[in-house]
Amino acid sequence: QVKMFEIKLSQGAKPGKGGRMPGVKVTPEIAGIRGVPVGRTIVSPPTHSTFTSPDGLVEFVATLRELSGGKPVGIKLCVGRRHEFLGICKAMVASGSGPDYVLVDGAEGGTGAAPAEFSDHVGTPLTEGLAFVDRALTGAGLRDRVRVGASGKVASGFDMVKRFCQGADFTMSARAMMFAVGCIQAEECHTNTCPVGVATQDPRLVRGLDVEDKGNRVHHFHDETVHAAMALIASMGFTSPDDLGPWLLLRRVDQTTVASFDQLHPLLDHQSLVTGDAPPEWMADWHRARRDAFAPTA
Repeated sequence: QVKMFEIKLSQGAKPGKGGRMPGVKVTPEIAGIRGVPVGRTIVSPPTHSTFTSPDGLVEFVATLRELSGGKPVGIKLCVGRRHEFLGICKAMVASGSGPDYVLVDGAEGGTGAAPAEFSDHVGTPLTEGLAFVDRALTGAGLRDRVRVGASGKVASGFDMVKRFCQGADFTMSARAMMFAVGCIQAEECHTNTCPVGVATQDPRLVRGLDVEDKGNRVHHFHDETVHAAMALIASMGFTSPDDLGPWLLLRRVDQTTVASFDQLHPLLDHQSLVTGDAPPEWMADWHRARRDAFAPTA
């Protein structure tokens, strides 16, 4: 049933941190799947052992695609330092290969298991991160073959339309779907005592989660959210998200000034980073980016 693969480089709610499954939640079933003793806390490292550079990442993507018989392979990240993603772009240009899509996770993205300091203060917000990735791929001449997704507090039809205008081809939603399942934001995901039975392996608490009822709620929430997005697009005089662009999204800058999103985040010309015709601030980061390491050049 596997349809695609996604390599997670970082997550908006906790960039730079790996995952942690508290031992109290490691049941015999989970222990058997993960290959660890029952009750032992499982700590996932924050880095990948398969690659240590943009070139290595691109090679790993190609390997996954080949081994899977051609299934799509993407990467997920919360933007940190600009030169790191530009290094990935350089590796893609040099190899002629790379991920089929890039999912941009905003710093406002959520999880029930992130340190407050990370979720509150680390990472680039989705608006700025999404604009940067979209324009970086365009400047590297890659945007026509790489799709871009957006993730981070996407809950309504307007949230979807806004992200389409900012450069996304598709959006992902997690928190809103958790609400539809019945999550009440008790923030007890890591304790195994989730009162509504969502984030727990305790059989007594899991009984509170009616799968058939909650499944229908999620299904209808998804359908109605997409319908609301399409209604907004129709009210703008368009028939598809593909018709949207940054010039349609306005932001109040101060009490007397309103600017469109393309004025606030100017678009780059196709391959302008490669040819050296991008604005100086972009070229400075492009020159710092490396294919052989995520660290910048001296």
